[in-house]
Amino acid sequence: MKVRLPFRLFLSHAGVAVVGAGIAFLTVRLLAPELFDHRVGMMNGMSGMGTSSQIRAGVHAAFLASLNSALLVGVLASVVAAAAVAAVVTRRMLRPLDAVRAATRQIAAGRYEVNVPPPAEPELSALAADVNTLARALADTEERRTRLLGDVAHEMRTPLTALDGYVEGLIDGVFTASPDTLAELSAELRRLHRLADDLSGLSRAQEQRLDLHPLDADLADLARRAATRLSPQFDDAHVTLVIAADTALPVHVDPDRITQVLTNLLGNALLATPAGGTVTITAHGSGSRAEVSVTDTGVGLDRADVERVFERFYRVPGRPRRSAGSGVGLTIARGIARAHDGDVTASSPGPGQGARFTVVLPLRSSDAPRG
Repeated sequence: MKVRLPFRLFLSHAGVAVVGAGIAFLTVRLLAPELFDHRVGMMNGMSGMGTSSQIRAGVHAAFLASLNSALLVGVLASVVAAAAVAAVVTRRMLRPLDAVRAATRQIAAGRYEVNVPPPAEPELSALAADVNTLARALADTEERRTRLLGDVAHEMRTPLTALDGYVEGLIDGVFTASPDTLAELSAELRRLHRLADDLSGLSRAQEQRLDLHPLDADLADLARRAATRLSPQFDDAHVTLVIAADTALPVHVDPDRITQVLTNLLGNALLATPAGGTVTITAHGSGSRAEVSVTDTGVGLDRADVERVFERFYRVPGRPRRSAGSGVGLTIARGIARAHDGDVTASSPGPGQGARFTVVLPLRSSDAPRG
């Protein structure tokens, strides 16, 4: 059974006090009689040199002198013993904190593989576990940052290489400035522009600097409009789109931003669902919250990936269909929803069993779902 730190501190202080008191008692108990006998013996040698009252006064003085000497030695001995015990106890209790301090210095220096062994005390063990969790989180962040730089470089390299080839071809006369060639150049430029917009949107979302223009709107209507606008893409991919958003959900939001969120979720669902599959968008109220869910019958998600899909530039291993785009759409979508005091959540029964993404937003004050 692990002893909690406050109790251990109490026991350590009590132990120091008991040791000090014990040393003082033993010292006085052993020294006082010897000192008293010695002084009385000296007085016996001088017994003929005074009256009985003088002898009693001398005995009293001898007793006090013996007691004072014994107490002085006892206090000094108890202080030395208590200091030694306190030093040992303090050293034992500070050792785990020293390990945590050393680990934090290594983490600050960029060595995230550090691991603090858990001490016996529950509180210090929890602190060590938090430091280890922090180290792993920073290591993961650093890994994603490195991967981000590689991904951005790769995303930029492809259109830049294409643009460079077209420009060199135009200079060398290999290509003519025909509408088709200029259209290819425009497509690569749009790709670069989209990447820059994604990175800018990601930065604003994570730094809570989104430019919002909230209006009274119907979330169900926004969902129907977004789905209707994308329905031709579902038809081309031979994926069935089911719209079940008839319940009015009055909200106070930026319609363009929320439409961006819904479009992202529908686009991801389309990419994740093979031909012959189904994507369903539903809208309903739950208490004081409005919810729009996009459910697909596509590739699904592992339990470990349900939250990680919202991390910037995270791509589900072995799921290239969900990895289309720059990999920041869901991060931006969640940032937009949270800027409206809402959220975007994900769930999935497992790989190959589809997934559900839900936008949750607060209903307008004093309003309730109708229909």
